[in-house]
Amino acid sequence: MFINIIDTYRFVVAICDENLIGKRFEEENSQLEIKENFYKGIKKSKEEILQLISKMSAEDATFNIVGEESVTTAIESGIVSEDSIKRIGNIPYAMVLL
Repeated sequence: MFINIIDTYRFVVAICDENLIGKRFEEENSQLEIKENFYKGIKKSKEEILQLISKMSAEDATFNIVGEESVTTAIESGIVSEDSIKRIGNIPYAMVLL
């Protein structure tokens, strides 16, 4: 998985499955574009991602999470629940504002 932490007026954390970088998915009137300049940060293990989610949650970060592995990891961390997951083109994603 990739994680990109963007420091703006608050932290924005983008987490994405490696195999989705640069792809675009469409369904009816919705689209999901996984842009490299936003999502491709540093490649990390699941354990490292869980630690960073915990750290960034304490900072009141916002999260953009895309892909099966990334979303499953976010659910495991407790920042998202199953019922908050959306899908476009069968790709799961979640946006979280803490």
